Amino acid sequence: MFSGLRGQVRSVVRVKLAKQEHRSNIYCKPPKEKIGPGQTVFTMSMFALGLLVPAGWIMYHIPVYRQTPPS
Repeated sequence: MFSGLRGQVRSVVRVKLAKQEHRSNIYCKPPKEKIGPGQTVFTMSMFALGLLVPAGWIMYHIPVYRQTPPS
C-alpha cells in the first residue's frame, strides 16, 4: 500500500520540479548609502567572531568532553 503511494508522491514531486521557472539573473538597485571601510571591517570582524568563537570554545573544551564518561 505504502509503496504505491510513495511512487505517486515521487512522480508529483518530479512534475512540480520540472514546472518551476529557473531565473539565473538577479536584478537589484545600487545601495542608497555608501558603506565606508570602517563599517566593512566591523561587519566582517563580527561575522568572523560569530563563527570562530563557538568553534574555539568547543575546541578548548574537547579534553573535558573526553574525560567525562557518557551517560
